[in-house]
Amino acid sequence: MSTPAVPSVLFVCVHNAGRSQMAAAFLTHLAGDQVEVRSAGSAPADAVNPAVVEAMKEAGIDIAAEVPKVLTTEAVQSSDVVITMGCGDACPYFPGKRYLDWQLDDPAGQGVDAVRPIREEIEQRVKGLLTELGVEPRS
Repeated sequence: MSTPAVPSVLFVCVHNAGRSQMAAAFLTHLAGDQVEVRSAGSAPADAVNPAVVEAMKEAGIDIAAEVPKVLTTEAVQSSDVVITMGCGDACPYFPGKRYLDWQLDDPAGQGVDAVRPIREEIEQRVKGLLTELGVEPRS
């Protein structure tokens, strides 16, 4: 008896230091092993934005050990859903993939007070994505 494949989601933003890291962390936290989660950036930063790390810590999710990753063609090809967050035309397009573009403020250069509403918006969108994928969030 084979196990059905879990859906895979790739979150992409320019630096992979803020929005895509928060989205990947929320999806991993809420879905566990029910979804394969990746994040990447078209021009990755050296480190995750410290204000983003702090805002996520407030939400009970530790992303301090995360490292920005470069966007690869392979990551896009192996994902069922590709969610872009301000990466423009840098994301490769492959027919048959589901693409979503989430218009979100960029937390780059912002303090934790400015990151909190972005975090809240991302959390709500991730919960909506779980519903669309038919995945029951973990409590």
